[in-house]
Amino acid sequence: MLNEEFEHEEHGYTKIDRYNDKLIDSISSMYKNILDDVGEDTSRDGIIKTPVRAAKAMQFLTHGYDLNPGEILRSAMFKEDYSQMVIVKDIEVYSLCEHHLLPFFGKAHVAYIPNGHIVGLSKLPRVVDAFSRRLQVQERLTNEIRDCIHETLKPLGVAVVLECSHLCMQMRGIQKQNSVTTTSAFTGEFLKDPTRKEFISLIGTKLH
Repeated sequence: MLNEEFEHEEHGYTKIDRYNDKLIDSISSMYKNILDDVGEDTSRDGIIKTPVRAAKAMQFLTHGYDLNPGEILRSAMFKEDYSQMVIVKDIEVYSLCEHHLLPFFGKAHVAYIPNGHIVGLSKLPRVVDAFSRRLQVQERLTNEIRDCIHETLKPLGVAVVLECSHLCMQMRGIQKQNSVTTTSAFTGEFLKDPTRKEFISLIGTKLH
């Protein structure tokens, strides 16, 4: 999808955008129709470039479809004799609800227990991004992150917890501003109560 790149100067720095021209043209024409249909004047200064800007934003927000999360992990797997819990917590999550195309966002906490292989720590947040930058529901997103790590690393166990706020609940519908949705998914050793409790305790503890 993101197969073209260009640079231009904006506000004194070099900005690099990557996008597919044909896709941008197609999506922007649809956005223009939507804006016309809701009663906006798409010829006025503040709106005239909005369809293109929105099309580029949508392409960026869904670029996870072009990423292979398993390959992301395999690109940085290392043999290592370490079999204790590895946790990366407070990973920022930004996604779009597939039901209303409204954002949901929050934090992911991911852990695994190695079984002969570890992975570069930055790859776990990249896997979270690869799945979250798609149209999603939080429940499936949680399972996809868990399953990818489990199937690729083949660890002794995987734990994933997501805590997210959903604008489809806060801006429309029930309009509850302070609601947070928590989902979890576990495999292997994390299905055992003591290991799962240790993980839950660690992600809730401020150690720094």
